[in-house]
Amino acid sequence: MTAFPASGKKRETDYSDGDPLDVHKRLPSSAGEDRAVMLGFAMMGFSVLMFFLLGTTILKPFMLSIQREESTCTAIHTDIMDDWLDCAFTCGVHCHGQGKYPCLRVFVNLSHSGQKALLHYNEEAVQINPKCFYTPKCHQDRNDLLNSALDIKEFFDHKNGTPFSCFYSPASQSEDVILIKKYDMAIFHCLFWPSLTLLGGALIVGMVRLTQHLSLLCEKYSTVVRDEVGGKVPYIKQHQFKLCSMRRSKGRAEKS
Repeated sequence: MTAFPASGKKRETDYSDGDPLDVHKRLPSSAGEDRAVMLGFAMMGFSVLMFFLLGTTILKPFMLSIQREESTCTAIHTDIMDDWLDCAFTCGVHCHGQGKYPCLRVFVNLSHSGQKALLHYNEEAVQINPKCFYTPKCHQDRNDLLNSALDIKEFFDHKNGTPFSCFYSPASQSEDVILIKKYDMAIFHCLFWPSLTLLGGALIVGMVRLTQHLSLLCEKYSTVVRDEVGGKVPYIKQHQFKLCSMRRSKGRAEKS
């Protein structure tokens, strides 16, 4: 009578040893996986910071800028004003100076309306100085500033009578026309690179988590197979041997 409870106790112990790993158990992550996860989260955090900084410095001015449509312009006249405009420059931490730069004006004819307009390089040039085509970087070398303005003047002189694309504001009565839209490519870079960084960080974290999950499944499967081969089969044979021994002992007791 005492052999059967002992057998039952042994059976519970052996069966618990053959159970697979608990579902909530996790394999310890390696140092490389931890660094990869940290890199992924750092990339995602950096992308959010980029969205914030670029949004306040570029996206906001773009939303406030005048919306322009594409048209065709023809250069009709270029000149450099006799009066040079004042500008300020820095030559060091505690070095500041005053200089002058030539004001280049480019007059064009809008093909869709036939209106004469003043051409600017981009939206920023209109905001800085609406009288000139562009505002060069201020420095002391007057000859260099004049040569750069003459090169641009020569370029438009060769385009005299040749149509080229430009952008105007249909909602504004201003005669300002721009050559290129600065904010178009800026908007693309503001959205593309932070999004790419965010996607890359999410992929790194996702791949590491997927690898850890697959490793855990592989470990659980290996444990189950190992227990079935080396644990449960010997237990079944051992249990059958105990039952046979109990029958023999019972038979001998009845005969006696």
